[in-house]
Amino acid sequence: MGRSQETFGKKDNEKKRAKKKTEKEERKAERQANAKSGVALEEMFAYVDEDGNITTTPPDPTRKRVIKDEDIQISVRKQEDREPEDTTRTGTVTFFNGSKGYGFIKDSQSQESIFVHANALGGLTIGEGDKVTFETEMGMKGPNAVRVKKASATPPPAAAE
Repeated sequence: MGRSQETFGKKDNEKKRAKKKTEKEERKAERQANAKSGVALEEMFAYVDEDGNITTTPPDPTRKRVIKDEDIQISVRKQEDREPEDTTRTGTVTFFNGSKGYGFIKDSQSQESIFVHANALGGLTIGEGDKVTFETEMGMKGPNAVRVKKASATPPPAAAE
């Protein structure tokens, strides 16, 4: 009996496998033919010049600079003590839902909408259109208004010098 159980698909798959195998052997032979055998160790070296570029020429020993270990900084430099910035901002309440306890304040300088929660009010009741002063802290989803107070109708008098 012949090959009655072998179908066209099986023959086709077998041909594909054989073709892939021969292509793989050809690529292997090509790599071996192109491989540099017996290359000197010096030819495989790469150097870094004073500008940080990779080059094949070794560095010039006469241009060598001595760097002290103490001059190398591994960490970030400490920041100088700065005056604390005035973090108090002013804005207008654009929306506030008293029953759910949250709302939004529009910052008067940046015009961004900042979330405010009833816990940050400290018992204060605010409504839409109220002028308020507040500070911001980063929350889970962005800036949150904290230490919210109603802005006074008239600005405080300037201190006499």
